[in-house]
Amino acid sequence: MARVLVIDDEEDVRRAIQRRLKRDGYEVEVADGELSGQEAIESNNYDVVITDMSMEDPLSGKRILAKAVAKDLFTQVIVLTAYGNVSNAVDCMRLGAFDYVEKNIPGIDTYELVVLKLEQALDERRVSVRAMKRMEYIAQLRDHLEDEG
Repeated sequence: MARVLVIDDEEDVRRAIQRRLKRDGYEVEVADGELSGQEAIESNNYDVVITDMSMEDPLSGKRILAKAVAKDLFTQVIVLTAYGNVSNAVDCMRLGAFDYVEKNIPGIDTYELVVLKLEQALDERRVSVRAMKRMEYIAQLRDHLEDEG
């Protein structure tokens, strides 16, 4: 079961995402802001972190993103924003975000979009972890063959 952390200072958004993901079978924890989100990341391992971009200040989401990726390179981070802009999206992707999602796109069910992005992020994580395990296996095999040779 995938472990997901949802960080958002808006309780309604946080709880709605949590309910939806739990209904779909995910193990979901929530944090109500940057500080509690950083503490959760520090003390637990998550497959995916879904964070609001702007909480205590406009850079909260970027700091969460940096913290999550620094703790575990394979953690996928989806950044949500009510006020998207290209500069923030580019910055987040450069910092390692899996995706950057606007909350208020007309005609789009944000929660459906989050679930879709979460599933894609988990697929990406599986591929990355599998590739790393293959690389480790090949390195061990190479070392073993060099020791015998």
